[in-house]
Amino acid sequence: MKHNEIPYKIYLEENEMPKSWYNVRADMKNKPAPLLNPATHEPVTEEELCNVFCKELVEQELNDRDAYIAIPQEIQDFYKMYRPAPLVRAYCLEKKLGTPAKIYYKFEGNNTSGSHKLNSAIAQAYYAKKQGLKGVTTETGAGQWGTALSMACSYFDLDCKVFMVKVSYEQKPFRREVMRTYGASVTPSPSDTTEVGRAILEKFPGTTGSLGCAISEAVEAAVSNDGYRYVLGSVLNQVLLHQTIIGLETKAALDKYHIKPDIIIGCAGGGSNLGGLISPFMGEKLRGEADYRFIAVEPASCPSFTRGRFAYDFCDTGAVCPLAKMYTLGSQFIPSANHAGGLRYHGMSPILSQLYADGLIEARAEEQTSVFKAAEQFARVEGILPAPESSHAIKAAIDEAMRCKETGEEKTIVFGLTGTGYFDMVAYEKFHNGEMKDYIPTEEDLQAGFEAMPKFE
Repeated sequence: MKHNEIPYKIYLEENEMPKSWYNVRADMKNKPAPLLNPATHEPVTEEELCNVFCKELVEQELNDRDAYIAIPQEIQDFYKMYRPAPLVRAYCLEKKLGTPAKIYYKFEGNNTSGSHKLNSAIAQAYYAKKQGLKGVTTETGAGQWGTALSMACSYFDLDCKVFMVKVSYEQKPFRREVMRTYGASVTPSPSDTTEVGRAILEKFPGTTGSLGCAISEAVEAAVSNDGYRYVLGSVLNQVLLHQTIIGLETKAALDKYHIKPDIIIGCAGGGSNLGGLISPFMGEKLRGEADYRFIAVEPASCPSFTRGRFAYDFCDTGAVCPLAKMYTLGSQFIPSANHAGGLRYHGMSPILSQLYADGLIEARAEEQTSVFKAAEQFARVEGILPAPESSHAIKAAIDEAMRCKETGEEKTIVFGLTGTGYFDMVAYEKFHNGEMKDYIPTEEDLQAGFEAMPKFE
């Protein structure tokens, strides 16, 4: 291969793999606002958080000083089973679009969970085992996080209790069965197994659920059972920290061939994959070493960035979790039953919310029919059936590549392909049958969520 040729897939060698996660908060001038105790509205203490989360994870959650945090050797060894993930040059897509843009995607679907979620699941299970716990509880939207956590808990012989958003529980029975194969118990949420679940069902009879509902149930289950702690698959600082393995690998692969991206794109629900992908590049931007455009793409049916408010809000529908300052639609907002289950959260990561408020990230919202059209276009030329969540980033990448075609600019675009869509065939079926509908919440829908937000600042 000639020196100036770029391979179709760029892999790192084992000795090139990151040995530490990157904590972007260390380089942020404006740090994310602290979590608040829901009763006192004072910053939560480490002791209070340790009642819900594992001790070392709490330390990571509160650490906004150390730029790098070492990855324990046992986690590094586990990563080797499916990492490094390939950085792929989308030559076939470029040719099909007729664009001068160069398009790369970081593919995170090369594990049984089918997504990037395993990067943090194994870390959180490791710290739970290290603390001597019996097990953990969690929520899951589309099922990727629940699947990943069930795998990680199986590896460390931990019990795993998963509350799965009811609409996804019904739409994606096969992902549910993968979780059960790895030993997890899976409960559709909201359920009648918890006090908060029963209250939500009474207030919203017939609801299809939301991540906020499932979080409330999982937290109650954790604090009600000795030897259990709650773990979360997105939003929290600790989760974005673990997911920086994505961005660190991506940057190392690009640097290996002296490639500098112009635009970096990720889908946005709670923020774990977007934050993980962009953090090392954002660090360069914050330190004044380089400049990039960062684009967050969310569903038009759950537009927390583009139509939400930047304010303190509950992280869960049951209002039992700490308050976070984030872009939010209100914890009582129940999104429509769209097919991007992993992007149906009412709020956004406090880290990403602060970066967006500071004008360092762009955001756009896409309707699901246009997203699935982009997914199909990608699948037909690149040979991977993408998850609905990932397809939001694909849609934006194609749009940016077509702008390059119009202007003649040869920009380099990188996006995160967070996982595969092989458990999402009901969604693809509805799209192909013309049964998929686009739903955009009205101002009245949003106002109801905003009015339920806490008023105290």
